[in-house]
Amino acid sequence: MSQLSSSLQSPKNHRQKSSRRWLGFFLAFVFAFGSFVSGLEIGQGFFTKPDITVQTASIFSIFNPSQADAGDVRQADLTEFWRVWGLLEEKFAIASTTSALTDEDRVRGAIAGLVKSYGDPYTIYMPPEDALKFDQNIAGNFSGVGMEVGLRDNLITVIAPLPETPAERAGVIAGDVVVKIDERTTESMSIDEAVSLIRGEKGTVVTLQIYRAGEAEFLTIPITRDTIEIPTVKQEITGDTFLIAIYSFNAVAEVQVKTALDEYLKSGASTLIIDVRGNPGGYLQSAVAIAGYFLPAGKVVVKEEFNDATQNLLFRSRGQLMREFNPKNLVILVDNGSASASEILAGALKDHGVATVIGSQTFGKGSVQELVKLDDGGSLKVTVARWLTPNGTSISDGGLTPDVIIGRTITDRQADLDPQKDAAIRFLNGEVVKSEVVITETAE
Repeated sequence: MSQLSSSLQSPKNHRQKSSRRWLGFFLAFVFAFGSFVSGLEIGQGFFTKPDITVQTASIFSIFNPSQADAGDVRQADLTEFWRVWGLLEEKFAIASTTSALTDEDRVRGAIAGLVKSYGDPYTIYMPPEDALKFDQNIAGNFSGVGMEVGLRDNLITVIAPLPETPAERAGVIAGDVVVKIDERTTESMSIDEAVSLIRGEKGTVVTLQIYRAGEAEFLTIPITRDTIEIPTVKQEITGDTFLIAIYSFNAVAEVQVKTALDEYLKSGASTLIIDVRGNPGGYLQSAVAIAGYFLPAGKVVVKEEFNDATQNLLFRSRGQLMREFNPKNLVILVDNGSASASEILAGALKDHGVATVIGSQTFGKGSVQELVKLDDGGSLKVTVARWLTPNGTSISDGGLTPDVIIGRTITDRQADLDPQKDAAIRFLNGEVVKSEVVITETAE
């Protein structure tokens, strides 16, 4: 601590000296924190009560306990920082629209600015009051509207409305950009802040102003919040093709997919579709386990790449093969609402040559966050790693490109048409299905 303080410029007065000592102490523990993990699905309440010791691959996942090594902040030249601190303290005049700040307020503002300077939408500083709300959200189920949101081009974007939820019934679709939440603009808003505003008490109304590609004007969509109950797996059979739709990689997904695969084998159907469209993710372990139903033991399902290569991890299949699959009898359906764990499963089956991927470009959420508790009650959620498919494709770099690109337009949705599913069935029936050259009016 004394080493950190000694590197700072000497203050000109006692008050500045006191403030700087306080800030030096605060910065010291910010850069010398420990960390823990929790699992979270955000956007509508929770699929399950996540075990905070379980690694996850949801659209906003947070990770396993580890000890973070502090950077050597003693080498940083903080001369200009202290100069600005002193100038603001000396010269700033409180206006009718501002209020006096404490040293604690300014320190937290400085930390928030430091975190924001990294330019990563998933690396976020939460002061104590926000961190408390975040912890409360992890602890239980909440009412909401039933949709997953993420950041695309720094815009709050709907990944997918979840099935049979208020958001879906109100007409929200994947790819919608949330411009306002009630009267609050989402410009420069973090995901966590947007989620907290969208959630609320059952029976209350939240009004979203939406930008939708192809629409001349913003859409105003009021949604009545409700308790969200999300199905995990659904199945159906069409002709000789069995379809299993996975809506979440939650704690029961592995068992339910196993049950559905048993039904598939009993049905006598020769071909299979795994539909992860609109699936925002869930537990990483669930995706790895489900991949094991299609891959031999020991095959890499996903690679986790850290800044320190010595920490890199490989997640491998346990090899609980249900039957031999190949790209002619197994299709994975994806779209822009397929994120994280969905992308991990699709990428693994594609790279190992056991499935054909059909649909539209996936969301591209392949970074790993770690939640760090700070001593004052605040939290830092920081990106620590990224996911790569077995062949080394970074999921974060624009998502996964299907083998056969087929879009689904807003008009298709309104007419309850599903050209992606139809294309998958035709492909499995032996027809030649070509990618669309141009996809217009896409809902994704």
